[in-house]
Order: sequence, then C-alpha cells, then structure tokens
Amino acid sequence: MNKKFLALFTTAIAAAIALAGCASGAGSGSESMPGMNHGSSSSAPAASAEHNSADVTFARMMIPHHAQAVEMSDMILAKEAIPAPVTALATQIREAQGPEIQTMTGWLKDWNEPTEMAPGHSMTGMVDDAGMKELEAAQGTEAAKLFLTQMIAHHEGAIMMANTETRDGKDPRALELSKDIVSAQEAEIKEMQDLLATL
Repeated sequence: MNKKFLALFTTAIAAAIALAGCASGAGSGSESMPGMNHGSSSSAPAASAEHNSADVTFARMMIPHHAQAVEMSDMILAKEAIPAPVTALATQIREAQGPEIQTMTGWLKDWNEPTEMAPGHSMTGMVDDAGMKELEAAQGTEAAKLFLTQMIAHHEGAIMMANTETRDGKDPRALELSKDIVSAQEAEIKEMQDLLATL
C-alpha cells in the first residue's frame, strides 16, 4: 500500500469512528448519504450479537478495498480532459463507497472487533502500487481507459468477497450490504465495459 492509500484509509477509519460515536444520539442526515441505510440499526444490541467470523472478515476486507476505489476515483476526478461519463461514474463510485466504509467500520466497533486485517492478507482485485502510480501519471483518454480497466477488475474482486459474505455471513445488515454490492457493482461493470468500447 502506498502512502496516499494508507492516509486515506486512516482518515476513513477515524471519520467512521467519530460518526459511530455520534450516531446513537441523532439519526438525522444519514438518509441523504448513499449506503448509510445499512448501518441504521447499528446501535441495536440484538443486531451486534448476531454476527459471525464471515461478517467480520467481510467488513475488514471491504473497508480497504472500498478505500482504494475511492482513492482511484479521486485521482480520475482531479484530472483534466476526462470524458464526462467517466467522471460521472467515478463520482458515483466515490459517493456510494465512502459512506459504506463508515457503515462497516461502525459494525466492527459494535462487534468490538479491530478494523485492520492481519498482515499479509490479500484482497482480490486490489491494484498494486505500480498500477496506482500508473493511474496517477496517466492523463486524458489514456487515464480514463486505465481507470475503467482497473476498476472493472477491482469490482470483480469486491463481488467475489460479497458473494462469500452472502453465502457464509450471519448479520442481516452485512448480508444486505453484500447483496447490494453485487447488484450495484455488476451494473457498474457493464457500464464500464460499454464506456471502454467508446474510447
């Protein structure tokens, strides 16, 4: 992981913990954030007891996976001469996955589980440091094509992890999110494949 990704991940975790600490006192505002409905029952004691190791692994793996997708989206949105449909997709990914990071971090806090994965644990679809540097350096149509190609593989990895959660998980909120991730990211993969064909 490069320094930018580590910084983003750390910031996401800190923000999520702060959000979770405030959530019990106020429910307002979360309705306007995509994906936040999955954490709406996070303060219920019964829900926190209904989870298993698959739920914990799902959340721990998906948090940094989502964080990288947000970082990649930020990279493409900071560039000039990117086709409008690609910037729209990057915005959509960032706005969906950012709140989901907060939601899953809140679950781990509820479950009294650490947010970090064990060292050496790999996540399917993650872009390596060389790939992230290549995306950062790319410009224009070249950057758009690279972003779409990398994000398709990234989404495919997320879908694999989400399907594992759907099969093995227990927490109703995590199961709901896993199914939503599969549905949303399969649709985005099709959209990205169609966009690539036009570039």
